[in-house]
Amino acid sequence: MLTSIEIKSVVPLAGGALFGAVGAYERVTATGRGEVDPAHPGNRGIANIDKAPRNAAGRVEYATDIVVLRPVDPARGNGRILYEVNNRGRRMLFGNIADGPAGVNEPDTVAELGNAFPLRRGYTLVWSSWDPDAPRANGGLGLTAPVATDAGQPIVRRIRDEFGSGTRPGGAVESFRLSYPAASLDQATARLTVRAREADARVAIPAQGWAFVDARTVKLLPDGAKPVAGSIYEIHYEATSPKVQGLGFAATRDVVSFLRHDPVGHAATGRPVTHALAIGFSQAGRYLRDHIGQGFNRDEAGRRVFDGVHAHISGVGRVFFNEPFAQPFRTGTQHEDHAFPENAFPFSTATLEDPLTGARGSLFRGDGCDPLLIETNTSTEYWQKGASLLHTDPLGTRDVDLPANSRVYMVAGTQHGGRAGATTDAGPNRNPRNPHNPMPAIRALFVALDDWVVSGREPPASRVPTLAAGTLVEADATGFPAIPGAAIVRRTNRVAPPGDWVDPVEPARAYRTLVSKVDADGNELAGIRLPDIAVPLATHTGWNEYRAPYPTGEIADRDGSYLAFAATRAERGKAGDARLSVEERYPGRDAYVAAVRAAADALVRDRLMLAEDAAAYVARAGIDPRLQS
Repeated sequence: MLTSIEIKSVVPLAGGALFGAVGAYERVTATGRGEVDPAHPGNRGIANIDKAPRNAAGRVEYATDIVVLRPVDPARGNGRILYEVNNRGRRMLFGNIADGPAGVNEPDTVAELGNAFPLRRGYTLVWSSWDPDAPRANGGLGLTAPVATDAGQPIVRRIRDEFGSGTRPGGAVESFRLSYPAASLDQATARLTVRAREADARVAIPAQGWAFVDARTVKLLPDGAKPVAGSIYEIHYEATSPKVQGLGFAATRDVVSFLRHDPVGHAATGRPVTHALAIGFSQAGRYLRDHIGQGFNRDEAGRRVFDGVHAHISGVGRVFFNEPFAQPFRTGTQHEDHAFPENAFPFSTATLEDPLTGARGSLFRGDGCDPLLIETNTSTEYWQKGASLLHTDPLGTRDVDLPANSRVYMVAGTQHGGRAGATTDAGPNRNPRNPHNPMPAIRALFVALDDWVVSGREPPASRVPTLAAGTLVEADATGFPAIPGAAIVRRTNRVAPPGDWVDPVEPARAYRTLVSKVDADGNELAGIRLPDIAVPLATHTGWNEYRAPYPTGEIADRDGSYLAFAATRAERGKAGDARLSVEERYPGRDAYVAAVRAAADALVRDRLMLAEDAAAYVARAGIDPRLQS
């Protein structure tokens, strides 16, 4: 439980700017201190809790950073918490759901708050830390958790770390930072290898080719040597000092419960809390799936923590977190982090049997504390993250009925990190990246979740590709057209039961993951088809492929593709492109605007888009430079 909150500062947000009828907001920065009883049933599942130091009362202590944005006039807020799970210490809410600029961890100008979507609706926004290794630089949120020991002696275990260079955000690296301190700097206790592709044999780098810089850093030799772009470097070493990371689940649970139920918590939020909703993007969405699945949506008093949860771009993943020597920053794709544990049955909220492991279960606990759950995914999660397993059996042979408190949606033609302002820069890929923004659908579905929690109004039915409709198919049977010069991916990332992550061997059997069928243009037929897909000017996909010097032939991390239509019939004919040109599709701008308006209006009627976003789509269509006047 949380035992105290120390408020460090209260400052006006964005210079006292007003956000609609709610008015001004202020930022509260605080530190929460908590302790857990290792013997409590809600805490027994925390890895290494039995090896953590205890206070005089026999409890294990932690400290968490807390940030709250609350209305200056509490009566003008809606009384509900919107808790965003941070992603590797970063707050991403405004850069995603509010269409704000990317990479701003602590927005404090009107421009950095984007369209201020959650502020205009009166939520009290809350963040707290859960990851002990999340960087605290630039406003990052990190948990203070104890180091586990074996009767006071350091725990040492041989583990594996993996590093890439250039295929993920952050670009090329010159040295490798270990996840845990090395117990010894003797090279004889470690082994560094390299391979170009995930399935390639590992090639040992001789001792003269690398060195420990210190207990947390490894570099290549001679000095100045740089990793080969796209290659996978892997080190086995003796690691020590594992923190009790699973306390992060308890910290999230305890912070939200404290803010909801304790009068001191109400002083931090500004008023009593009626409901608590959570949202998480990517790793943070996977964290929320794990939070539910591991039983942390029930507090120590047996009360529900989050009434509603929205997990975005999580696929079927969880986090490699509540384990000794865990590495929660890992996320497995076809090339990167492939053999680290992330995807584990049960995947779906439906109760199913797993023929590969013999297990039976559901993501939900059935303990009276499961939240109302909305899961949204882009196309990429179907190709890289096994998202079809959310709504089929593990072998992909039948659609399954989800329980009444669960919904799943695919936003068609969108890549994993889709957001406002994304560009078509190809990066390390063969095709231009996909700039399609899914957030209009995410905003509408979050409003639907809020309505579901507060008034009981059910959200729209799940909207995903299905076997019954013939829209859920194998990756090589989508019907994707031949497009001159485009790389085309015809396989998904393999999702298999987790094995030994230290010395991994690819399992013989895997789950069957499927994707959406496409139309003649290559745009997906199923899911939520926003106007960019329903009234297209290009083909948008959730997959891409690496280009040299990166690992050619492998699926690009989590990027999609953008393959523009030819402007005219003549250009199309010259290129040999079977897809109709823009001029052939739309006789003029008026026809295009009318089609966009019709698509947007239909989505508004189905509660899959807000009226304000529909109006914005129509306005953009009226000035789109790709259309003739």
